Amino acid sequence: MRRAVFPGSFDPITLGHYDIIERGLPLFDELIIAIGINSEKKYMFSLDERVQFISEAFKNEPKIKVMTYKGLTVEFCKQQNAAFILRGLRNPGDFEFEKAIAHTNRKMSDIETVFLLTSSGKSFISSSIVRDVIRNGGDVSTFVPDTVKVK
Repeated sequence: MRRAVFPGSFDPITLGHYDIIERGLPLFDELIIAIGINSEKKYMFSLDERVQFISEAFKNEPKIKVMTYKGLTVEFCKQQNAAFILRGLRNPGDFEFEKAIAHTNRKMSDIETVFLLTSSGKSFISSSIVRDVIRNGGDVSTFVPDTVKVK
């Protein structure tokens, strides 16, 4: 079975994430959307909210599991018997950052990282931009799935 992990904080999930997930589905038999827990980080949305946003968005997709994890992504992949990590790239800066992580992960394990370029119409969307729009009272409906409920 080709199982992949798509890790992130998903605070919140965006249409950019959604794009990578949808396009990654044909490549794998199972895709685990893995929400990383970092106690050092301040999140806008609770872990339960983030799990709910993603679970609801993909409720009709049997190949997707939504899980949470702490620690190294490669260790989580090993626990889940996932041979692949799926990552999205929006721009050259993402590539340089993700390349270093992929090389490190590969040195630590046999887990392969698969990169997909975000579709051009969604490449500008990031969770940090979405959070900034929310903080300033803007409408984020064109940047996130309908399942994201803004407080």
